[in-house]
Amino acid sequence: MLKNKLPTSIKKELRKKAVLVHGGGWKKLQLKSISKDQFKSRVEEYLGIERIINYYGMIEQTGSIFMECESGCLHSNPLATVISRDQKNLKKSNSGDIGIAQVISSIPTSYPGNSLLTDDLILIKGIDDCSCGRKGVYFDILGRVKASEPRGCSDTYRNQR
Repeated sequence: MLKNKLPTSIKKELRKKAVLVHGGGWKKLQLKSISKDQFKSRVEEYLGIERIINYYGMIEQTGSIFMECESGCLHSNPLATVISRDQKNLKKSNSGDIGIAQVISSIPTSYPGNSLLTDDLILIKGIDDCSCGRKGVYFDILGRVKASEPRGCSDTYRNQR
């Protein structure tokens, strides 16, 4: 994590020009009880960067990059979307119900990666009516299913042993 504060002169420049795009590492932050808002606050405090955009995606599925909007929601895009599946029977969940995320991408064609059921818990907040004005599905990822195996970046797996 960020340990040393930058000099004020550098922070002023970063505040004017920088955008931090962040994805991954949330499992480690959750273990340290650091929320998304706390992370953004610390980045601003230590680096001076005010514009921080989170994304959700995975290397296993080309094209599944879901960017965070100004309202703090993750969004589908023209090439990839998400579905929430009921945790007990895997039927499609309703908006507002917490389910298991299924990610769907139109890009993978050389392997069966166009539709993946993840171990991530999702809350679909709505479709086409986010306050940011973007169209499509908008949602939050709430963490992992409790009984799931450690997965993610190789350093995540190594540190879980």
